[in-house]
Amino acid sequence: MNKTIQVGLIGYGMGGQLFHAPFIDAIDGLNLKKIRTTKPEQIELAKKRYPNVMVVSDVEEIFKDSSIELVVITTPNHLHFPIARKALMDEKHVVIDKPFTVSTAEADELIELAKIQGRILSVFQSRRFDSDFRTVQQVVGGGLLGNIVEIESRYDRFRNFLKPNVWKEEAIPGTGLLYDLGSHLIDQALTLFGPPSELTAFVNKQRAGTLIDDNFEIILHYPKIKATLKSGMLVREQLFRFALFGDQGIFVKRGMDVQEEALKAGFEPKSSPTWGIEPETIWGIIHTTTSRSTVNGTVESIPGDYRIYYKNIYDSIVTQVPLQVTAQQARQVIRIIELAFRSSEEKKTIPYED
Repeated sequence: MNKTIQVGLIGYGMGGQLFHAPFIDAIDGLNLKKIRTTKPEQIELAKKRYPNVMVVSDVEEIFKDSSIELVVITTPNHLHFPIARKALMDEKHVVIDKPFTVSTAEADELIELAKIQGRILSVFQSRRFDSDFRTVQQVVGGGLLGNIVEIESRYDRFRNFLKPNVWKEEAIPGTGLLYDLGSHLIDQALTLFGPPSELTAFVNKQRAGTLIDDNFEIILHYPKIKATLKSGMLVREQLFRFALFGDQGIFVKRGMDVQEEALKAGFEPKSSPTWGIEPETIWGIIHTTTSRSTVNGTVESIPGDYRIYYKNIYDSIVTQVPLQVTAQQARQVIRIIELAFRSSEEKKTIPYED
């Protein structure tokens, strides 16, 4: 009989509702036992969706529950570090929603504490498991474009106003588009190519009255590859998501992974046999030359599936398989963010220093 891991979820905003609870619930061997939230509307929704889960208002009811082995943290970013530190001190395994922390100093302390406590520590870099990125990995790994010389990656939104009473719009540590969406783009680039030799960044505030950065461009310099990562809040038309350039061809991918919209529409991964499958209309376009012929057509997208992440978390706890997303990898993302702010402020290209 498979071991059951009891899980405590701290935070039940959009992250907890869409990106964590449904995927914890979908994995055999993971049991969502407690959800911590204090907002009445979130309490009502949690009880409706998970009637067998206990909803609590005090995090100590999760920390002090000896049956709970895994704590998942999806709170405002500046709270990731203190909550994760307390969870590790109470000998829990920990998953933190991205971004890992607001500084590499905090990340280093958590990594060392997890090592001392003998607990796994991972960060939910969900966009590694998007359909588009999994397909990009296939294109790059399969050498379909020859030698990759350049990649452009965008993750844009259009919101030309400031949301009132929302922590993501406040000038507190860890807010802003670079921490929010940048952590996804940076993680994907590091997964493909590793740390760069240098980077150049432009971090801006474009919306009237904004207190946070809401536009950025980061160029990661590699010996033979240029990776450009861009995001903005004033992009009204959807542009390409990825563009890959090789010495034999090009691959362009438009459209976003379908999982988020499916979740918002009320579908659940555990009961959807076609989960994460993209429509043919947004498959990527490829034009390249192989050893045999010239190819000009589409590449069928690999399905996206965030269940892969939580299945790996379960297996890592139970059978000690390696984590797919390590804390050290997530720490490199935070380091790039720190260096990007510095590059933008100093208006120059700077070396990557770990």
